[in-house]
Amino acid sequence: MERRVLVLGGTGLLGAPVVRRLRADGFTVRVLTRDPDEARRTFEAAIEIVKGDVGDRASLAPAFDGCWGVHVSVAGPLERESAEAAAALAQEHGLARIGYVSGSTVDERNRWFSMVAQKLEAERAVEGSGVAWTVFRPTWPFETLARFVRGGKAVVIGKPPTPYHWFAADDFARMVSTAYRTDEAAGKRLYVHGPQAILMREALERYRAALHPEIASVSTLPTWLGRVIATVTRNDMLGFACELMAYFERAGEPGDPMEANRLLGAPTTTLDAWLAERRAG
Repeated sequence: MERRVLVLGGTGLLGAPVVRRLRADGFTVRVLTRDPDEARRTFEAAIEIVKGDVGDRASLAPAFDGCWGVHVSVAGPLERESAEAAAALAQEHGLARIGYVSGSTVDERNRWFSMVAQKLEAERAVEGSGVAWTVFRPTWPFETLARFVRGGKAVVIGKPPTPYHWFAADDFARMVSTAYRTDEAAGKRLYVHGPQAILMREALERYRAALHPEIASVSTLPTWLGRVIATVTRNDMLGFACELMAYFERAGEPGDPMEANRLLGAPTTTLDAWLAERRAG
């Protein structure tokens, strides 16, 4: 029986590796995107590309036709809306599985933070869909380190005190694909932690040394100063980054990855191995 998985957010940082891994593991994969031409340049011809918008139910619904499952990997303002739409349409179309990429700090205790509140509502929609569901709660991917390098500088905002168990997106993709082939993974919230706990500044320093040796060192931008600069320059992106990093300083890295590791196989890629792959091109 053909198992076609629709991926929402399939061109994203964690979405694209999942698309490729699902295809490699024998699934038929359909990617919904607002820019089909860009998606076709990103993926092999075997990946189905359909045009649509997760914020537009009318364009989203046809993408569910003939699907076995849907994987929601949408971040940002439309995250809750896309998960709610996917949950409703999965039930309407009789899908067998639905998965949603949430976050490791998503917990009722952190609902005060707007991003977490949105993710909690998204999780609730997926879990109430009437379809066998899996919620993935990953910590920090190595791939996000590139976002801390801008304008010839490597900068950490604030002083995150928690060592994070960083993971590689390819390891995450393998675990997601395994989840959709494992009945026991249904009805689970699964925390994804990598093999090593590393402070953010140390991780960024190792990233800088390996891939950006032209940058002399990693700088620290105090959160309070970042907020002032963001306000004066009307830089909403910097303002959000400061609020996000202040949140992570408070939230830490909760969650136990033991069940995910048992069911899906633990991530094995270390930061050094991941960096070596990127140096090799």
